Amino acid sequence: MNIVYLKKGKEESLKRFHPWVFSGAIHHIEGEPEEGEVVRVVTADRQFIAIGHYQIGSIAVRVLSFVDEPIDEAFWHCRLAIAYDMRRAIGVAGNPRNNTYRLVHGEGDNLPGLVIDVYGRTAVVQAHSVGMHVYRHEVARALADVMKGVVENIYYKSETTLPFKADLGQENGFILGGSADNVAMENGLNFHVDWLKGQKTGFFVDQRENRALLERYSKDRSVLNMFCYTGGFSFYAMRGGAKLVHSVDSSAKAIDLTNKNVELNFPGDPRHTAYAEDAFKYLDRMGDQYDLIILDPPAFAKHKDALRNALQGYRKLNAKAFEKIKPGGILFTFSCSQVVTKDNFRTAVFTAAAMSGRSVRILHQLTQPADHPVNIYHPEGEYLKGLVLYVE
Repeated sequence: MNIVYLKKGKEESLKRFHPWVFSGAIHHIEGEPEEGEVVRVVTADRQFIAIGHYQIGSIAVRVLSFVDEPIDEAFWHCRLAIAYDMRRAIGVAGNPRNNTYRLVHGEGDNLPGLVIDVYGRTAVVQAHSVGMHVYRHEVARALADVMKGVVENIYYKSETTLPFKADLGQENGFILGGSADNVAMENGLNFHVDWLKGQKTGFFVDQRENRALLERYSKDRSVLNMFCYTGGFSFYAMRGGAKLVHSVDSSAKAIDLTNKNVELNFPGDPRHTAYAEDAFKYLDRMGDQYDLIILDPPAFAKHKDALRNALQGYRKLNAKAFEKIKPGGILFTFSCSQVVTKDNFRTAVFTAAAMSGRSVRILHQLTQPADHPVNIYHPEGEYLKGLVLYVE
């Protein structure tokens, strides 16, 4: 096995169990590892410290274990079994009203570079590192064994998540099974999942608890769901008793799926209308008919260089909502950009509130749900930020 030697003193973050080795911390590599290959990481004085996947880039090694152990079938089985046990312990797996959850959340489950979402009988596997792509079949075999009787299909969806320079020739497709049944259930509501061509793994699983909270505030309100994607917040609002729900997304395909999801739960219900339109244009032209608005945009910043523009975007977006929302209205506003900190986001929203001159109170501060755990040694895993605001 190839060995990565660290520069003197560069093992300190690994001693604190941070799961990344940056390229600048490496003194030299013994051997010539291929991207995705398992390598051992040792200190300058040759002491073992970690084992993980090698990759070209700023994050050179993603740590799989701080114990010197083989990365074999037993390893994958053990890690996936621990992840599944945790989901059952928190009540999202094995729940008759909910068969949608994240089974593996990368570093949060000590499997950096791997995401697995479960939708009914289908698990969607996504690799965010070359190493997890290389080991996808081993992961799939262990997953099929750990979730025997629960998962019958495994769909691999990594065409857009792997480094394009790696030239891996990756293709999306079923590794196991091939069911066309794409209806799953979340908290008793049904929805179609587009794992073939949809964003992420086909649905935004991370908003489950926040959608349930929205349901509690929806009774007799006029609801606007911006960046609705496949309509998750919309059908929760309808079950909560909203008097009207308008869903807006720039993607006509997303709007089509939103309409199908609403029809699946509320056939023929006249309260819902969906619009395929740019969010800012819709906010500009809309009136003041809404007293509950959801702003859940895609990530405005995927890297630090885009942070300034992202914060301007959040300010502009929220300022429009504060300007138009009815007195006594409630605003659910989110950022899923990992490089935008909680403080960054709050400052952007507070600035927008001040610009509006409205009196605004925080009702809730939101984050990702428990099936998207944050490894205590890897705070970068906390990415979803949200505020629920009461606007006088």
